[in-house]
Amino acid sequence: MTGPTLEIYLSDDDLTSALRADARLGLTADPKWLPPKWFYDARGSELFEQITELPEYYPTRTERALLQQVVGEIARTAQAEVLVELGAGSAAKTRLLLSALTSEGPLKTYVPQDVSSSALRAAADEIAAEFPGLAVHGVVSDFTDTLHNLPGGGRRMIAFLGGTIGNLVPAERADFLASIHDVLEPGEQLLLGAGLVIDPAVLVPAYDDAAGVTAEFNRNVLHVLNNRLDADFEPDKFEHIAVWDAENEWIEMRLEAVEDMTVGVRDLDLTVEFARGEQLRTEISAKFRINGLDAELTAAGFRTEHVWTDPDNRFALVLAARI
Repeated sequence: MTGPTLEIYLSDDDLTSALRADARLGLTADPKWLPPKWFYDARGSELFEQITELPEYYPTRTERALLQQVVGEIARTAQAEVLVELGAGSAAKTRLLLSALTSEGPLKTYVPQDVSSSALRAAADEIAAEFPGLAVHGVVSDFTDTLHNLPGGGRRMIAFLGGTIGNLVPAERADFLASIHDVLEPGEQLLLGAGLVIDPAVLVPAYDDAAGVTAEFNRNVLHVLNNRLDADFEPDKFEHIAVWDAENEWIEMRLEAVEDMTVGVRDLDLTVEFARGEQLRTEISAKFRINGLDAELTAAGFRTEHVWTDPDNRFALVLAARI
């Protein structure tokens, strides 16, 4: 078996161009906003790993425990020859899937996708060493607009775990699920991990921990703008806010200016005014109900085959087939 291969459809220049476009659009909007994908430079990724270990942050450990419990059933049902993982990162949870899919089914190829070529190369090397009989074919791209670059051939299952589907607003989710439908063949599958609507008393602290790690993670987007777009944000002058929007059933993370300020973004030749108390939305994290997930998948051309939930009904894994 040859070593892992890497296809690159997204360069550092491409990422900077996308950041410039998002920053100009979001910082001149009313109210202001930024997409959550810009949290994740090296420091942001490290902070998020710390978040996943916090006592308040239940989603990662709940999904992992659920996956451990049902992964054999997933593998036997899916019988996938190719596993595609969107937003693979370090591919930590994937090892559970790969072990089951290679022992319980005919898996031959693993295709991790991520925007970070360095993270993807490291993960691909580790997986190739751990599963020597598996072909590993990494794809460096943005999953929101380059799904057509994913390789075909063999019965595929696309895994989109971690509840990341909740970072998309409903219209974006509809487009995203439709684009997955378009790249799959009839009968091929999507394995979706999604957080469920639960008591806000448990939910909100997961995004506003007592140690303040999530606050630092939230402010990291301002460090990214400073470093990549030569901005002069003072991150410590923004307060972390996490609120539950009961109508939309999502958590919103925001940064609130503690004083009036003027921020320059030199790379964009842009000056941004913040009033004291003004908020910048940095993330939504939608939570779902099972019937709502099924309706969204049905609208995108999928048939829900199986739903697994943890004992506390905090998280769901959904296996759906492309019709």
